[in-house]
Amino acid sequence: MVSHPVSRLPSTTELPCSDDIPVDNEDQNLLPNLLLFVLASLWAERMDWYFGVDMAIYHTTGVNPRVPVVPDAFLSLGVERRKASRDGKGRLSYATWEEDGTVPILVLEMVSQTPGGEYDEKLEIYRQLGVLYYVLYNPGHWQRDQHQPFEVYKLEAGEYQLQLGEPYWMPEVGLGLGRAQQLVGGIELEVLLWHDQQGQPYLVPEEELKQMRTQLKALQQQAEAERQRATRMADYLRSLGVDPDNLPGEGQA
Repeated sequence: MVSHPVSRLPSTTELPCSDDIPVDNEDQNLLPNLLLFVLASLWAERMDWYFGVDMAIYHTTGVNPRVPVVPDAFLSLGVERRKASRDGKGRLSYATWEEDGTVPILVLEMVSQTPGGEYDEKLEIYRQLGVLYYVLYNPGHWQRDQHQPFEVYKLEAGEYQLQLGEPYWMPEVGLGLGRAQQLVGGIELEVLLWHDQQGQPYLVPEEELKQMRTQLKALQQQAEAERQRATRMADYLRSLGVDPDNLPGEGQA
């Protein structure tokens, strides 16, 4: 592990918020946001947690703190629920050095049609980072990958150990996680849901799901508009002979 002085680490305003790699199916967007939506209801009175979806995690346990890992979702405890950025829009990304060194307690990866190193490269990144629970959801390609559709790994003595049982109860989180059937848009789907200690899922009423999907669509449209504006600005700067990735006065790691 390379040591990086905090004074030389970049702020999240200088770093990309994601990897801009599109999801290859709608479940990769819906399921993590469903977990967030339910958690926002369960923990409405708590202000000491953050659940990120498709957000870059920057850390100092790799070779370069400017190179993030981007899980499908993650949960951190003991941090501000909403940490305002300079433009007042909340976190742009998650940098451990801006969160008092707090690393996520749980990370979720959904294995897609194109393997992304979830069972080796990313597992090793999260192990070094110190993520306690690493959850892998692989309903479509588990036989190809010779794994189970739903797996939970827990960091024990510095190594990930596959856990048994579903839903899997996480006492450090105070919730269980597992698969369940949920009516979404009139169609019954297998989704990931939080569970209580007795193994019962926290289902979401259909009307609330409709509201969630409407909000999600609006956020996606806003994110795409911002991405297009950033691309146009970068193209404009290049036309002026300015490298948008190396602007004068930008902090260096």
